[in-house]
Amino acid sequence: MKVTLKRSVIGRPQNQVQTVRALGLRKIGDSREVNDTPATRGMIKTVQHLLEVEA
Repeated sequence: MKVTLKRSVIGRPQNQVQTVRALGLRKIGDSREVNDTPATRGMIKTVQHLLEVEA
């Protein structure tokens, strides 16, 4: 799965900031290929409002 950070994490709760960092995203526009596992799906669901996800 390809995830892209589309919105800033500034002003977001700390758990959302840490989740975005754990997915390997740092700046708006950063993309990353992640494995499709239940753990990563849970992380994506936590911050889905900040991401764009391509299957």
